[in-house]
Amino acid sequence: MPEVEISIGGRKFDVACQEGEEQYLHAAAKMLDTEAQVLAQQVGRIPEARMLLMAGLMLADKTAGLEDKLREMEDRAAGYQSELRMLKDAPPPKPERVEVPVVPTEVTETLQEIAARTEALARDVEERAG
Repeated sequence: MPEVEISIGGRKFDVACQEGEEQYLHAAAKMLDTEAQVLAQQVGRIPEARMLLMAGLMLADKTAGLEDKLREMEDRAAGYQSELRMLKDAPPPKPERVEVPVVPTEVTETLQEIAARTEALARDVEERAG
């Protein structure tokens, strides 16, 4: 069982851990040390046991806050999943009927005839003016 030296609040500790768990121990010690450093800056030198207790409580408080946020997010995700299931189970919307007006053939032919006459008149006016 490996023994690792960690530093918390400027104090060194030798701690045993399982093989391969050293990086996790160092990460946990770093978080505890961060809280201990805050205490040291605010209070100054305090007894080792009190420093470890207070730093541990500060970490526990942060952890509790994160757990609350996690539960809230899980609840929101569950709500979204429920809504998604309802949408998947809902029947598809009925197709909307769209009516497009059709222009009668006679009207189209009449408009083409008017356009042809207008162009012819325009040509006559241009020839007389020119």
